[in-house]
Amino acid sequence: MVGVHSWYLPSLEELVKLLKISAHAKWLPFGKAIHAQFLIRNQTSNHSHISHLNSLIHLYVKCGQLGLARNLFDGMPVRNVVSWNVLMTGYLHNGEHLEVLFLFKNLLSLHSACSNEYVFTTALSACSHGGRVKEGAQCHGLLFKFGLVCHQYVKSALVHMYSRCSHVECALQVLDTVPGGHVNDIFSYNSVLSAFVESGREEEALEVLRRMVDGCVVWDNVTYVSVMGLCAQIRNLQLGLRVHARLLRVGLMFDDFVGSTLIGMYGKCGEVLSARNVFDNLQNRNVVVWTALMTAYLQNGYFEESLNLFTCMDREGTLPNEYTIAVLLNACAGIAALGHGDLLHGRVVKLGFKNHVIVRNALINMYSKSGSIDSSYNVFTDMVYRDIITWNAMICGYSHHGLGKQALQVFQDMVSAGECPNYVTFIGILSACAHLGIVKEGFYYLNHLMKYFKIEPGLEHYTCIVALLSRVGLLDEAENFMKTTQVKWDVVAWRTLLNACHVHRNYGLGRRIAESVLQKDPHDVGTYTLLSNMYAKARRWDGVVTIRKLMRERNIKKEPGASWLEIRNDIHVFLSEGSNHPESIQIYKKVQQLLAMVKPLGYMPNIASVLHDVEDEQKEGYLSYHSEKLALAYGLMKIPSPAPIRIIKNLRMCDDCHTAVKLISKVTNRLIIVRDANRFHHFQDGSCTCADHW
Repeated sequence: MVGVHSWYLPSLEELVKLLKISAHAKWLPFGKAIHAQFLIRNQTSNHSHISHLNSLIHLYVKCGQLGLARNLFDGMPVRNVVSWNVLMTGYLHNGEHLEVLFLFKNLLSLHSACSNEYVFTTALSACSHGGRVKEGAQCHGLLFKFGLVCHQYVKSALVHMYSRCSHVECALQVLDTVPGGHVNDIFSYNSVLSAFVESGREEEALEVLRRMVDGCVVWDNVTYVSVMGLCAQIRNLQLGLRVHARLLRVGLMFDDFVGSTLIGMYGKCGEVLSARNVFDNLQNRNVVVWTALMTAYLQNGYFEESLNLFTCMDREGTLPNEYTIAVLLNACAGIAALGHGDLLHGRVVKLGFKNHVIVRNALINMYSKSGSIDSSYNVFTDMVYRDIITWNAMICGYSHHGLGKQALQVFQDMVSAGECPNYVTFIGILSACAHLGIVKEGFYYLNHLMKYFKIEPGLEHYTCIVALLSRVGLLDEAENFMKTTQVKWDVVAWRTLLNACHVHRNYGLGRRIAESVLQKDPHDVGTYTLLSNMYAKARRWDGVVTIRKLMRERNIKKEPGASWLEIRNDIHVFLSEGSNHPESIQIYKKVQQLLAMVKPLGYMPNIASVLHDVEDEQKEGYLSYHSEKLALAYGLMKIPSPAPIRIIKNLRMCDDCHTAVKLISKVTNRLIIVRDANRFHHFQDGSCTCADHW
């Protein structure tokens, strides 16, 4: 042996001590040498040497050699409860939960009287990790039978098992009814609290929290993580601030989980600066913490800041994980930064995250929202495993692009693959029906298929039906549907019908609906705009004047139009009320050139839609330099044919721009994709996928 003179033979007691040291250090070769000594001295063959064999099993379990441990166990002439528990614990830590329960059943059938609280705790842990509540409940019954239920760690294991298996009421019963001072049992409380938070049962979670506070239970890191997760769920900033203050007061060390959860809480509550302050004050920042802050920026609409943070993370040498990449791809989707998204896609392949479902789902979403629905489908078809989010992303992506037939085909494939649709799936499906104008099929999905899949329709589904009826001009039926359907309609639903009145020139109904919408929300700018446009189309100039006066009196200002497009990874932003772009002179000339090209095709500026109280010539000037026209002109100047031009606009496209872009797509022979506040428009050869209904 190393460091021992060849003439010195250690005693059996010393060998056992050395064996324990080897197990603790996971020093397998030294442990095997001791095993050899036991064999030489014949210390593993009779009943009196059970403890030596147990120590050897413990060594092999700790060193991850379960096969050797099992061979020793199977060869033992006699076993005691420690033998069983050591091997069961090894299987438990290796994730082989069924093997743990199999051994436990064998133990009960052979030596039920030998079972003690430690063995039961191991078996309950296996039930917890494997989600096997039936076997856990059987263990619970046996604990009563053997009189072991009052042990504190047994009770904690029972509470944890029921909590992990989503039987939280049973966990609370154990916590309340089993004797043995549960006031300071933080492990049990953490189990119940975490289960309530994870299942979204906020009221019950708050009640457990009150009990912990009333009982003066000392919190640990796990408690703080659960409580801050609860604050994030219910968006309760005041409670979050109190929890943060308590955390600072007790001086608990911030580990990665506490720090990232605190950042996440502030992010969910809309306090991005507070989240950043927590991040800046952390001593150690790993990928979890970086990702938490990126997520906070993303959730609050700071997409560029999220992407910039990734650059800082890269500089510090922290490698991203799959969750980081998913957040960054969603940030790209938020600003339709297709170039950045493509670069990240390359990074995904390089880092080996290509087959992570969460990354693939984010790629589908990014490409779809950036206007490249074909790239979304390429990612989708290349996936081996798809979850419900995958299918929904593809269905809703096609619907958002107005490609209803493709959306319905993906839905058929989804059902054929055995995937069960959910609430979100049917929003995409009914939206596809609305784009296609297929009323009979839409009501079939709503009234029959949703019922078949046990999905209760909600406001979003009913709004899609309003859009469907409106699309085909059944405006009275749409209004009647809204009056007879027992749901609390929001402004979006009423504005859907109002927009249809504008498209189908039913100004009487439109005026009545607009007045109703403005009673509900007097500051809804979109309604004022639509109502003014309807008056103008009906040549009711007195109505136009009334709307403008009303907007001035109520200090209602239309949000300035803004459009942007990405060229070689640079975002170029254009505003309707003037451009400070360095090439603005050339851009304005290009707009005039394009409008001159489409006038022979019948284009006439629709000055009726201009809300400014100015002369007609000036109105035509306003229309000419709407932000999407400026962005399109610049795109045609800089993006070579036949590459598509992708533009994002913050508002709904006006009628004039929609008509102009259709004709420009024809005279330039280019595919132009515009994402406005409502949907995607694919302009090609003088037509649009929305069929002039948006």
